[in-house]
Amino acid sequence: MFEYFPGNYVWNLSVVAALNSGGLIDEVDRACRPIRELAAQGSDVGTAQFMAAWTAVVDDLEVSAAADERAGHHRAAGQKYFRATNYLTQAERMQSAHSADRVAVYRRCLELAAKAFRYLRPATTRVSVPFEGTQLPAYFMAAPGDGPRPCIVLWNGLDSTKEHMYVSGFPQELAARGISTLMVDCPGSGEALRLQGLTARVETEQWAAACVDRLLGRDDVDPARIGLVGWSLGGYYAPRAAAFEKRLALCVAWGANHDWGAVQKRRLEREGENPVPHYWDHVLWVWGESDIDTFVKKAEAVNLDGVVEHITVPFLIAHGENDRQIPLRYAHRSYEQAVNSPKRDLRVFTPAEGGTEHIGLDHLPHVATYIADWIADTFQEKA
Repeated sequence: MFEYFPGNYVWNLSVVAALNSGGLIDEVDRACRPIRELAAQGSDVGTAQFMAAWTAVVDDLEVSAAADERAGHHRAAGQKYFRATNYLTQAERMQSAHSADRVAVYRRCLELAAKAFRYLRPATTRVSVPFEGTQLPAYFMAAPGDGPRPCIVLWNGLDSTKEHMYVSGFPQELAARGISTLMVDCPGSGEALRLQGLTARVETEQWAAACVDRLLGRDDVDPARIGLVGWSLGGYYAPRAAAFEKRLALCVAWGANHDWGAVQKRRLEREGENPVPHYWDHVLWVWGESDIDTFVKKAEAVNLDGVVEHITVPFLIAHGENDRQIPLRYAHRSYEQAVNSPKRDLRVFTPAEGGTEHIGLDHLPHVATYIADWIADTFQEKA
């Protein structure tokens, strides 16, 4: 993995994620250069300065994009709003759960993303998924073509948002293959957590059912070809949902989070890498718990043993050989236990090819295109 900040895994993860989600190396360098020495003090120290340095680049892009708008150069404006969304979402995810301006920063992410849609992807619209008396915020990217199209429900993980999904390029890859995407902020993530206070839960099939119900209400979605992809912690969320929500046509675990509860105990022992600074504050926020002991006990249930056996649709597990957060053995465990899947595939990305880090962030386009092709092939087989 490219390491702008030697020895600071968490900060480097944001850098490679930004670069592999459409960022430009000059702009990322300008965001990182003022905080280069600060990074040596660890991932938690300096996150406010991280936000300030990256926001300065976002401010410049937004000013330039507004000038393009006034000149009628809408594509140029859209490209800048897209990159501004990318950078600000990466900086926002690095902040403490207790950061006073976190909600305001996230609202700005939403505004930037809406402008990017307007000028770059008018086929992407803001939608919502009715769920237990409230709504799960989402984006729908419609694939080109006439008639009902296959559709992927895309779920994020512990610290990402639907804006990260959009800038990742993965929904665009699906659209190029004739597949629409519903990008959802699940309970415990994104807008659902930040603006609505919806926290994570073990029983992910509950919000999977809500997503399928929402798509079945659209005449541009093929009801027989609705699949589910989850990355990072979504590598638990998605297989759990597919095991019990039988209207799904396929499932992808983008990072095999087979036993996330055990991962938490390893992190208490300082084994493995954390995905974000201020880690324990973050997970307590996501799961709605007040103390670490209670959370760790609750996390024991975030485990796919006895669950993946119930998956009866095609199932892909994609994992990096050098994933420093989630051990590779969990990918093999999910594969070995998914005995009732009619098509189970395990794809391990190696250092020689790239995509070997957590969810392939070190070579995200390579992993994304592989998964998109697997999905397209599987939907075609079903058709």
